Amino acid sequence: MDRFDLVRESFEKKAVPAEVPAGKTSDYFGELVFDHKKMSKYLDAATLKALLDCIDGGKPLDRKAADGVARGMKEWAMEHGVTHVTHWFQPLTEGTAEKHDSLIDYDGKGGVIETFDGKALVQQEPDASSFPSGGIRATFEARGYTAWDPTSPVFILDDTLCIPTVFISYTGEALDYKTPLKRALKAVSDAAVPICRLFDPGVKKVYSYLGWEQEYFLVDEALYAARTDLMITGRTLFGHNSSKNQQLDDHYFAAIPPRVAAFMRDLEVAGHRLGIPLKTRHNEVAPNQFELAPIYGETNLANDQNQIVMNLMNSIARKHGFVVLLHEKPFDGVNGSGKHNNWSLGTDKGTQLLAPGKDAKGNLQFVTFFVNVLAAVQKHNALLKASIATATNAYRLGANEAPPAIVSAFLGRTMTDVLRKLLTVPSDTPIEIAGKKGKSLGLVEIPEIFVDNTDRNRTSPFAFTGNRFEFRAVGSCANCASAMTTLNAAVAEQLTDFKAAVEKELSAGKKTNVAIMDALKPIIKSVIDVVCFDGNGYSEEWKEEAIKRGLDVETSVPKMFCEFTKPSSVEMFTKTGVYTEKDLIARNEVKWDTYVKKVQIESRVMVRMALNHIIPAALEYKAKILKEVSLTKEIYGGLDTCATELRLLEKISALITDVTTKATEMKEARKAANKIEDGYEKALAYHEIAESFPALRRPIDKLEELVDNKMWPLPKYREMLFIS
Repeated sequence: MDRFDLVRESFEKKAVPAEVPAGKTSDYFGELVFDHKKMSKYLDAATLKALLDCIDGGKPLDRKAADGVARGMKEWAMEHGVTHVTHWFQPLTEGTAEKHDSLIDYDGKGGVIETFDGKALVQQEPDASSFPSGGIRATFEARGYTAWDPTSPVFILDDTLCIPTVFISYTGEALDYKTPLKRALKAVSDAAVPICRLFDPGVKKVYSYLGWEQEYFLVDEALYAARTDLMITGRTLFGHNSSKNQQLDDHYFAAIPPRVAAFMRDLEVAGHRLGIPLKTRHNEVAPNQFELAPIYGETNLANDQNQIVMNLMNSIARKHGFVVLLHEKPFDGVNGSGKHNNWSLGTDKGTQLLAPGKDAKGNLQFVTFFVNVLAAVQKHNALLKASIATATNAYRLGANEAPPAIVSAFLGRTMTDVLRKLLTVPSDTPIEIAGKKGKSLGLVEIPEIFVDNTDRNRTSPFAFTGNRFEFRAVGSCANCASAMTTLNAAVAEQLTDFKAAVEKELSAGKKTNVAIMDALKPIIKSVIDVVCFDGNGYSEEWKEEAIKRGLDVETSVPKMFCEFTKPSSVEMFTKTGVYTEKDLIARNEVKWDTYVKKVQIESRVMVRMALNHIIPAALEYKAKILKEVSLTKEIYGGLDTCATELRLLEKISALITDVTTKATEMKEARKAANKIEDGYEKALAYHEIAESFPALRRPIDKLEELVDNKMWPLPKYREMLFIS
């Protein structure tokens, strides 16, 4: 079957009807999650209280209570046909992991019985030898532990009870994304609560909230299987732009194609049954690019839900004849995919800390947290960029479709004006909402319709959007925990330092509101003209200006990772209890190794496809032209009438030579890089190889334009991007 048959077959595929349960969404929402409603039904009062104290108050769960929880979970799960249980965790592989164990055990009478106890619930011991650790353990030290995270609900997938867990080594080091994230969330709560109590003494806890927006591409599975590069690397390493791609902006928010709509509906139903509040779906800018987003939730849970959704997308897409592409840049010349992380803070009393309050005190609290977040971003702008840096996200950042590789914050004119005015007025000046008073009394005023008081800036990596900050640089296939761990830890450090500054002002006998504002003013002065930028982040002028401001402009991913082990980063992470210096060094080893392997795989695929896909097709077409020239010469007795063919032959021959030369050079560069033993130096060498990819791609894409369409071996962009 050639590519034309595959394309024809793809066009002829009809939408598979979505499997929608009867009734309203609310009737089946969360039915596969062991939530509070299930806990109340399947647990006795004492066990329920112990579990809720563990979830809400962080109290330890004793063995008796754990056994009671396990019994209730087993009863509920078996009613849903569950036969296996797994500890579901997030190792440093950019995916999730699970080992399934049957619920059966010997009954002592020659048969088996279903059993599940507190020990199996709370802890398991998967083989940890093959997971990345950055040298924390030797390969022969296989033992690792998964431990239940009670704050993230247990759920059912197919016939398996899935228990969200952390993953740690035998000696206690974190080997996953979840453990540091939970530490960072505790750190930001511990740091924020004392400041909140300056405004409301009753605050006991502060929560971090996350709302992710997942962008992705869909391609027909048959065409996907015909592209070796897509199958192995998740992106097309070659491919000339289609004559029409996204330049008309006609795909964005357009009607969703029936096949895609059916996939989306099945995905939503699966998510809703798992308690994931998927709310938004739409066409994105590029052809066959789409987006989904949930209602915001607590960060740890929201991150788990994103991991679940990405897994669901992959399995459900196959049912509809699609493959989901979560690579940040699967197609050249059209938009790549990100995963915007909308982040905010709120108290256990329901106060949103990044939204204006109802009175002057509430507004001062808002400004306090708003400014301190900006200070954290300014101090650790390079580290925040490193937290989202990967080999794949590097292809997206900096293009005219995604945030530049410079972390700055967009505030909008209103908040910029508010901050500037705060620098000029007495520290006891109230901050009010405009329109709430009969006339202006010279107060610092925030517009009443606050969420819509400014346009948005799509070029900003860290934009304020009314009651939250949107970290737009996170990649589509990323685990949000990397960015959220770094952001929450950085904010925790800044809030701790700010509280100390306020205490110093209070010790001088100042009123609380004056002390807070006097501590804020130096920070406002520092951030307003450094990290805050409302202009065009794509412009060359901004890059030059950013350097003058002292912002990081590094574009090499291996070099970005060095930010994690700089003294300021080590101090911040250790002070907040998120990472030890040993952790940071080990994780950088993992990052460099992963970067090397990603680029290495792409390079191998590139060279092999160039040599055994592209060049043979070009030589076959060249032979065809030579035959035509030979026949023409034989009939007409000269080459005068073959000028066009000869020029074409000359172009094709030059391009074949160029492809062969570039592929050979890349292969030799890879051999040299493989001999380097130091992880960082090897990653730098592979960065140079990645930089050479366009040089090999260009002549191949030119050949695609010249070679007979019937002879080209790979599905083309126009064939992959407009089938749905």
